[in-house]
Amino acid sequence: MASSTPPPPSEPQSFTQMDKEMLSIGGTCQFLTCDSYDFLPFRCESCHGRFCQDHRTEAGHKCAHAGEWAARLLQQQANKTPSSSISSLSQKPTLLTATQCSSPQCKTFIDTLNSVGVVCSTCNRKYCLKHRIPEDHECSKITPLGARQSSGSVKQTDRARAALGRLKIWGKEKQAAVLPKPKPSTAATRAVVLNQLKRAAKGDEKIPVEKRIYLHVEAEANTTTSKLPKGEFWYNKAWSIGRLLDDAARGLQVQNVNNRGGGEEERLRIFHVEGGRLLEFGEKAEDVLSQGNTIVLLRGVGPASSDA
Repeated sequence: MASSTPPPPSEPQSFTQMDKEMLSIGGTCQFLTCDSYDFLPFRCESCHGRFCQDHRTEAGHKCAHAGEWAARLLQQQANKTPSSSISSLSQKPTLLTATQCSSPQCKTFIDTLNSVGVVCSTCNRKYCLKHRIPEDHECSKITPLGARQSSGSVKQTDRARAALGRLKIWGKEKQAAVLPKPKPSTAATRAVVLNQLKRAAKGDEKIPVEKRIYLHVEAEANTTTSKLPKGEFWYNKAWSIGRLLDDAARGLQVQNVNNRGGGEEERLRIFHVEGGRLLEFGEKAEDVLSQGNTIVLLRGVGPASSDA
């Protein structure tokens, strides 16, 4: 009969034998000079080796296939073809990539993940949820897109043309008044007037002094509604006429819907008094304007033309 007495304890050793079940968890670091055991080793996605925390990176274990994982990831991303609609919705909306609400006072981007656009069946324009109701965007005062010109619009066009005609006459008179005269005091007088304009003018303080152009700005009363009828301002002479117009409209607090579509009867334009013509949006201010000139904001006068 076998004895139940336990075997005598073996002599003490300098190591402890690990349980086989414990060895099935984790693994040995495969870095040549390490060989440490890690219960939660890391797997390199480039060489598929198993490493401890100290040697888990490609640089840490001097991976022989460094960069292969990154190359595979780039190839996978290149092979993906997400739909253009999802891509356009996911990117941050800007004036170049998104549409704004058609209400002049609203700057909300519509047709995005956060805000949908609603088309008004009366004026055929698209609005945000806040201005989707006709009463909220004063639909009765807006000419529907694609509609024939009403008698009121014709009257507005006639008023705009009449205003433009008066401005042309004023421009000719002013042009004759500012022509150089054979008087030694003429240049000095113009310098005094320009200095007075500079002292009274307002503008963006971030514009360097050497890049400023000082102008008299007015809003034509028969075609526009402004809180300030006129003023003196400075602008960056490197700006385009379109950008200068936007800043001038803000300065006189004139409603500006040029960037929201619509017909020519709602569009603002700049009339250069000394030059006697409407300026194109793409022209440079330094090319067509001079210090101390006068510009007038008009609405509904039609596009600029060579004989304007």
